[in-house]
Amino acid sequence: MAGQSPKTQNDMYEDSKSSYFHRPALDVSIAFPQATPASVFPPCSSDYYQLDDLLTPEEQVIKMKVRECVEKEVAPIMTKYWEKAEFPFQVIPKLGALGIAGGTIKGYGCPGLSITASALTISELARVDASCSTFILVHSSLAMLTIALCGSETQKQKYLPSLAKLNTIACWALTEPDFGSDASALKTSATKVTGGWILEGQKRWIGNSTFADVLVVFARSTATNQINGFILKKDAPGLQATKIENKIGLRTVQNGDILLNKVFVPDEDRLPGVNSFQDTNKVLAVSRVMVAWQPIGISMGVYDMCDRYLKERKQFGAPLAAFQITQQKLVQMLGNVQAMILVGWRLCKLYEKGKMTPGHASLGKSWITLKARETVSLGRELLGGNGILADFLVAKAFCDLEPIYTFEGTYDINTLVTGREITGFASFKPPASALIPRSRI
Repeated sequence: MAGQSPKTQNDMYEDSKSSYFHRPALDVSIAFPQATPASVFPPCSSDYYQLDDLLTPEEQVIKMKVRECVEKEVAPIMTKYWEKAEFPFQVIPKLGALGIAGGTIKGYGCPGLSITASALTISELARVDASCSTFILVHSSLAMLTIALCGSETQKQKYLPSLAKLNTIACWALTEPDFGSDASALKTSATKVTGGWILEGQKRWIGNSTFADVLVVFARSTATNQINGFILKKDAPGLQATKIENKIGLRTVQNGDILLNKVFVPDEDRLPGVNSFQDTNKVLAVSRVMVAWQPIGISMGVYDMCDRYLKERKQFGAPLAAFQITQQKLVQMLGNVQAMILVGWRLCKLYEKGKMTPGHASLGKSWITLKARETVSLGRELLGGNGILADFLVAKAFCDLEPIYTFEGTYDINTLVTGREITGFASFKPPASALIPRSRI
């Protein structure tokens, strides 16, 4: 136009760049019509050995109730939030309405589920979205369970009813920057003062911590040198939680670094049942059962997705499901899922009968996550190029499984827990000779 300077080449570049980055995203179902994306979740075809026959009617009902909810409410939005590494807060009321938070806890507004039913809720959440299942697991099977097992009657009545409805959210802070597998050596300190305690230290990888209303925190008493537990409020002076960025797995989970700078905790918020790391282990033993069902659910979802995809997607004039090599991989995945389900179910039965040992829980968690890794890798192969797109679930599940393989005890640490139980020898620490500097050997 008259009176305006002509656009430079750089101006035109900036205009084209702005146009490109602001164009609406293309629906994957339109761009790739041969296969249905995971936003429309596939029907469950992975329960080949009919697990429902092993369940009570109540367990079957809660399983289907959770499945219907997450397929409807979570599946359509999970990829978008996973990509943005943001949490979909709008699903919290939907999950709260399921009445699953609190799991096996009885009373205080909690559902009092069997451990099998509670495990099934975790697997059904993970089948659709592992991040969603982790959110509930941290809130319910770690934080709430710690209050239920180790809290006073007053603390249970004060905190559990609201947590059970998901009106308030909790996190569980044990891991520190320098102490993950060696969590019993944690350094966060708790010093007794008049009317309460002063907490100082750092925590890392704490799920839900950036928005949790209630924080269950573990610290070492400066008087006894033992691990104690405390309930903190999110607005406590000196408490700061910062989101951990750039994760490749469980991206929707808001993991945080927690800084405790002379945080005062009143006496009434000290958990009386946590007086050593062994008390913490009581919670971890139960939560490892729950965690073992996460990779079961992930593997079920990946199998279900691959089963549908291979029947829809055609190459060489035939569905991929018609080829021998794809059938072989699909059957291998299916066999893994059946074995994982049966190990997880047996673990629940051992717990219900009071026969489950730490070794049982650790073997279940480590072996199931190992087989899940294999299963999801096969699924990645079966989907070819689409196996790297989060839209088709498998790539997302592939990444989400990696932190689960590590948290609640790495594969290696859990095998050593079981190894100690079956041999009688603890092998967690290197021999004394390995601690001597090389220059002195």
